[in-house]
Amino acid sequence: MPSEPVITPSTLSLKDLPWVLDWDKSTCTLCGRCTAVCPVSAIELGVFRKREVSASLGLKNKPGQSVTVYQGIRQRTDPAYRCIGCGMCNMVCPNNSIQPTSHPEATTLKFHNNRGGQPRTRGGRRNDTGSLLDQIKFIRISMLTDPALDAGRHEFELRTLLGRILPPEEGMAAFADGRWTPPVREIYPLMIGGMSFGALSPNMWEGLQMGVAYLNEELGMPVRMCTGEGGCPPRLLRSRFLKYVILQIASGYFGWDEIIHAIPQMKEDPCAVEIKYGQGAKPGDGGLLMWHKVNKLIAAIRGVPPGVSLPSPPTHQTKYSIEEAVAKMIQSMSMAWGFRVPVYPKISGTTSAGAVLNNLVRNPFAAALAIDGEDGGTGAAYAVSMDHMGHPIASNLRDCYLSLVEQGRQNEIPLIAGGGIGKNGNLAANAASLIMLGASAVQVGKYVMQSAAGCVGSEIDRCNVCNIGVCPKGITSQDPRVYRRLDPEKVAERLVDTFVAFDVELRKIVAPLGRSTSLPIGMSDALGISDYRAAKRLKIKYVV
Repeated sequence: MPSEPVITPSTLSLKDLPWVLDWDKSTCTLCGRCTAVCPVSAIELGVFRKREVSASLGLKNKPGQSVTVYQGIRQRTDPAYRCIGCGMCNMVCPNNSIQPTSHPEATTLKFHNNRGGQPRTRGGRRNDTGSLLDQIKFIRISMLTDPALDAGRHEFELRTLLGRILPPEEGMAAFADGRWTPPVREIYPLMIGGMSFGALSPNMWEGLQMGVAYLNEELGMPVRMCTGEGGCPPRLLRSRFLKYVILQIASGYFGWDEIIHAIPQMKEDPCAVEIKYGQGAKPGDGGLLMWHKVNKLIAAIRGVPPGVSLPSPPTHQTKYSIEEAVAKMIQSMSMAWGFRVPVYPKISGTTSAGAVLNNLVRNPFAAALAIDGEDGGTGAAYAVSMDHMGHPIASNLRDCYLSLVEQGRQNEIPLIAGGGIGKNGNLAANAASLIMLGASAVQVGKYVMQSAAGCVGSEIDRCNVCNIGVCPKGITSQDPRVYRRLDPEKVAERLVDTFVAFDVELRKIVAPLGRSTSLPIGMSDALGISDYRAAKRLKIKYVV
């Protein structure tokens, strides 16, 4: 006799899971493709026993029964192997016999996620449903008062500057005396934020680099990509494509031995050096590259043994103040490249951002300030950090820009905004809003993954396993059996399409403002919002 199933407090049913698989027995051919492709092993082949009772006419005839045995697909209810709703099983099924279905009312799993004393980590997405940036409207349209431009007929370039911009009198005096002037780069206002070689798969990283090179050399768009904290392949450091790259150094110093040793052989200077002190998705929390991703290649580039988890400290452990950080990091990195490369810090959006900015203003070597808001992020952040820590980028950026305005230095220190831009698909509108709130450039990461590589993750906790190396699309996996699904050339093609579409949309927004030679940085009189409290907080117009 089969033993009775044991029911414990941790036993879950299919009704308790947020994603339940609908399987059609009549059309399934038992090919096994769905079980082979499932990234979390949520389904398995199983043997089912079905008992059928048959009744015959007449009172004297006893009911009969028959038992049939058949093979099929069984969904696992263990929280460690829960279905993540990625839909890979449906993509490979030849007969559409299986597909995941969302059960938003299932909340029991939230209390069963912690296993072995370890809190749950998510692939870097918070479960927000709205975005303040999506509520902002552009209300200043040049009709008769300004020479408005038609983005479809008039050609104008969208460019911004990365680097310390001296006032005209200081710049002319320094040039006349032959003194050193801060390096400045002309770049595209949309940057690809830091996603490290290790966090992304080799195919994804290579595809992004190919797309950036094509945008620069074929389309004339000076797009820049940040390496993230993880170093980069040695061949890139010694190639002419390095000028399209922003090298990042962070608290873990991963990959910097390789970069420093390659400086004498560099054919081109990097576009800039970014010093990461914080991330918006996990402010006050260090990054973590889990051991699943640390293969021999990643370990060699980062200078660590393979197969070990790589945590980054929340802050640089050798620096105890803003002044010391500026003196040690920014000046030393500037010196490493002979003061030819802009060096700037990246911080989390917090109330201390203003203090950091005020210190940078006094230092001539600080090229910019990158502020990362609480939304977005693709790292292995804890759910409590993403959902309960951080500062929205719009208000934090606005505070910093108005602080520069009060000092009369709003044109000297470029502000780079990031975090949740294009979260709901409105990339150009969100970017334009932040630029008019004071940003000189914006950076995106998650949006690039979703548009160029087809990421299936969502804000309602679909998929989101970027951190454990089982990405079903091969975007964030280091397993060659998985990331070979991703074609680098297709990623590059989609990236180019994304930037071209963004360029057209941003022109459609900027052209009616009457701006033909520069971005509308800080042009907040062109913005309006129907939320009175948000309008008062951002100091923009309240419209109803």
